[in-house]
Amino acid sequence: MAGVLLVTAAMVTAASFAQTVPVPKPAPKGRDSGSSGGPAVTGATQAPPNPVIPDPRRNVPSSIFQTFDANQKAQAAKVSAYLSSLSTLVGNFVQVGPDGSKTQGDFYIQKPGKVRFEYDAPSPIDIVADGSSVVVRDRKLATQDVYPLSQTPLRYLLSDRIDLMKDTNVVNVTADDLFISVTIEEKQALVGTSRLLLMIGAKDGQLKQWTVTDPQGYDTTIAVYNLDSSKKLDPGMFKIDFTNYGPSPG
Repeated sequence: MAGVLLVTAAMVTAASFAQTVPVPKPAPKGRDSGSSGGPAVTGATQAPPNPVIPDPRRNVPSSIFQTFDANQKAQAAKVSAYLSSLSTLVGNFVQVGPDGSKTQGDFYIQKPGKVRFEYDAPSPIDIVADGSSVVVRDRKLATQDVYPLSQTPLRYLLSDRIDLMKDTNVVNVTADDLFISVTIEEKQALVGTSRLLLMIGAKDGQLKQWTVTDPQGYDTTIAVYNLDSSKKLDPGMFKIDFTNYGPSPG
């Protein structure tokens, strides 16, 4: 399950479970999991975005001596301030796996450390982080795989407060008319080097998407929309169920 862990590290994408689904609907459906009927959205409901797929041939510098100019530091500080300002965030997502397959669903974040991703049918996957662990759950098989939250870059997005330049290994910062993009690199002895590319809207300053690159060079991208940072969430959404879901066989 190393591949799932690496994708989970990308803000939990479960690429090995990716299935082709119809084009995502613009608003989440009600569910039976106690998630209060999907995210409530302020303002007009947005149509699903087309994720921006990074060029697989891109070459991101990874020198530990990487330096950044004043503008790059200011852009990274802007992203850090935005992420630190969030306490909750809910919305819809569209995921594109390494093979081009698309999945969709709803997500719920409660900082610090908690997130829930609910994939729409036919995918049977839910992903839950409770502040210390992350589980990739298969509702159909009633199994789940458990990983330490501390071993995934997921923790960067779920930190109560974060200074990207100080708390992560930033290897690239770019900005244009559409996005501020920050690339974080993480090297782990057992699994290799992975990267997390965060993209924030240049005009509205909101999270737009992230891409994780695993040590084999495969990208998984999640674009988010219909964001709401004012919704109060039920803490029970982030509890990991060890009673009805056992470990995956093998």
